[in-house]
Amino acid sequence: MMLPPPPAGYPHWMLAEIYEQPTTLQATLDAYLSGGNFRADTTGAVREWLRSQHQLVISASGSSRHAGLLAETNLEAVTNLPVDVEYASEYAYKHFHTPAQSGVLVISQSGETADTLGALRRARDQRQPTLAVTNVIGSTMDLEADVSMPTHAGKERAIPATKSFTAQLMVLELITTLAAEVRGTLGAGQVAKRLANVLELPAQVQAQLDRWRDEAAAMAQRAKAANSFLYLGRDLHFPVAREGALKLKESAYVHAEGYPAGELKHGPNALVSEGTPLVMIATVDPDREDSVRRHGKMVQLMTEMRQQGATIFALANEGDAKVADLADAVLTVAPAPEPVLAISEVVPLQMLAYYVATQRGVDVDRPRNLVKAVVAE
Repeated sequence: MMLPPPPAGYPHWMLAEIYEQPTTLQATLDAYLSGGNFRADTTGAVREWLRSQHQLVISASGSSRHAGLLAETNLEAVTNLPVDVEYASEYAYKHFHTPAQSGVLVISQSGETADTLGALRRARDQRQPTLAVTNVIGSTMDLEADVSMPTHAGKERAIPATKSFTAQLMVLELITTLAAEVRGTLGAGQVAKRLANVLELPAQVQAQLDRWRDEAAAMAQRAKAANSFLYLGRDLHFPVAREGALKLKESAYVHAEGYPAGELKHGPNALVSEGTPLVMIATVDPDREDSVRRHGKMVQLMTEMRQQGATIFALANEGDAKVADLADAVLTVAPAPEPVLAISEVVPLQMLAYYVATQRGVDVDRPRNLVKAVVAE
């Protein structure tokens, strides 16, 4: 299918859709929040579904699975719900039965992804309660799941997922907060604060887009000749590292892998060389002790990698002089509470993938061998 021309001022749909994200994040928030509280008409069914769950399985593929990994970390930390994230392509064929008390949450941009749909149908066959997060109202998953909480990103034309992915992260953050409210693991004031934080995100992303564009274009100029990349992150930022690496693979045809930062010395460090730079997510929420500890460990690792002679591209808070001194180039993100920070830092990594790809002459809207929705296994 031929794509129509991208909007005026944008050479590609991918860049246009990156720039749409403040609008699509706001649309998703408007669908589920009003006056700083959850809307009963659009979240009531999800609230009741969450009330009866004692553990969750998240099944998804590709970028959607990375969204699920981030949700797993958030949900377990905030709600105490045990969560397991499965590759949808594996889940549908495993020789096991999901425990009867497990709810199954499926995530798919199209709502038609073949292996994720297979996972949903297996869960239904086992009489598991199901919840779907898709970007297409009326899609098969939206209709077949017991409950659905769609994203509101609008039609995404470029094959690499950008606005649909951040909308998934937003919906999953809302599900996490709703689950914490239902389970009583966060008080009313904490829930209100968490919702207030996400309500600020669209404006925060909007204010940073042009800076990210300039920083990413400059970093890509230094990175475009590399043969392979290792993306590193901790905790919530590990799934972001995985997504950043996937975006580079599919957009620029460059090998990239995402790892937990603490795993670098357990094998992957053998790959680090001039032709294999590190992309290190070193952001921090200074109001969280655990985040400050992780940042310290990342700075320590950056110091060691600098001594080893590695090329380091970093994603860090604005004004973080320690990281700036250790890195060859930096993408900067405005400080924010960590769950919001994890969503916002996705966008500059999308920008980096876009500019590495275009500087290498790749048509990012039509990457080879890929389709928008994998509807056949």
